[in-house]
Amino acid sequence: MRLAWRLGLALVVLVAGPLAVVYFSVVPSLETRLVSSKVHRAQHQIGTIANRYQSGLGATLTAADLAAQYPSYRVAVLTPVGQRLNVTDDSAPFTSSDLSGDAIARRAAQSGRIEAGTVVRGRTHYAEAARIAAIPDLPVVLISTPIQGELDDIQLVKRRILLAGAAALLAALALGFTAASLHVRRIRRLERAANRIAHGEFGEPVVDHGSDELTDLADAFEHMRRRLAALDDARREFVANASHELRTPIFALGAALELLEDEEVDERTRDDFLETMRDQVARLTRMTADLLDLTRMDAGRLPVETEPVDLNAAAEVLGREFEAAARAGGRSLAVETDGAVTALADPDQVLRIGRAVVENALVHTPPGTSVRISTRADGRRVALEVVDDGPGVPAEQGEQVFERFYRGDGTRASGSGLGLAIAHELAELMQGELELDGNSGTRVTLLLPADTST
Repeated sequence: MRLAWRLGLALVVLVAGPLAVVYFSVVPSLETRLVSSKVHRAQHQIGTIANRYQSGLGATLTAADLAAQYPSYRVAVLTPVGQRLNVTDDSAPFTSSDLSGDAIARRAAQSGRIEAGTVVRGRTHYAEAARIAAIPDLPVVLISTPIQGELDDIQLVKRRILLAGAAALLAALALGFTAASLHVRRIRRLERAANRIAHGEFGEPVVDHGSDELTDLADAFEHMRRRLAALDDARREFVANASHELRTPIFALGAALELLEDEEVDERTRDDFLETMRDQVARLTRMTADLLDLTRMDAGRLPVETEPVDLNAAAEVLGREFEAAARAGGRSLAVETDGAVTALADPDQVLRIGRAVVENALVHTPPGTSVRISTRADGRRVALEVVDDGPGVPAEQGEQVFERFYRGDGTRASGSGLGLAIAHELAELMQGELELDGNSGTRVTLLLPADTST
């Protein structure tokens, strides 16, 4: 069954439920209370009327006289004769024959108590009460009042409830189906959008102009679409960049091998080609290792240990490792430490991040630039900083520095563009941050949780 029909029928059920309660519970209860009220009133009056009839016998008080004093009732007097009741006096004598078998009067004659209830004569309902007069051998006094009008009113209420209920159910079905159809159309649009996204079509935005939960769902779909589109673009760019970076050293290796096959190559040139090949193999090795690490980080399977790490010692190690490279490029490299600075992190990954940052500073700054490695404590966090006085990083490029394969100069002249991206993600894996400030030189800060156990 389609959703529109289900929602329409659900609304019908919601409307039908209260109507059924009114029809099958409230109206019958009202009818019962109304009839009981009439019967109790007759039961209350029968004693007074029977006593007045008894006291007025000497003055020849008739049933018609009593009925005139109690206009709501028909008053009759019935005398038991064996198993029968003879009507001896009746305020409505032209219908007296209908009382000869009255069940209420018969019960009163047999029990000697006041009896009350309802009877049906012809097609009319009556509320009745009867009692034997106080003096022995007196007949039964019976009072009767019609309740057919009230019952007819109840039936009229029932018919109107049925008619109104039928109209309400039809209106509910139509309204529910219409409203549900509108929602179903919106759901269909979301379904088509989801299918487009599932098939990799991210160009068309997901829009819903409502203001309810479906709108929230559409907004979530739109956020997912934009996110998947960005990821798809990143994937395509990553594949293209990775292919290019892998193709470059492979091409260089192939060219070197072809030249080495030439028998006229002298020994010095051959050594140069072999050195080039070693460099390209090392480049491929580093790149494949970086790609493998990125894959592990994306899958959440790169192990990161947590232990106390002396950042001062790490800074000294970085200074010794890059001292020769800095001097060869005409740059100065200094290490500054002050007091104990201990982080909770993975020592190998801290050094890896430091190497990527220092190497980036040495490669992307001109000769004559000074580079400083320093450490400091900052409350519950500690920092390892690499600062240079080079040209800095433009503000519009600041957010892209840590993207995969990004180059500050927009080219692919050197490096793979993965070092800072891996460093940024490693910092996050260790509950830290890698921040960049490109104003007045470049400052890259690795912030890590401080070791507070000492």
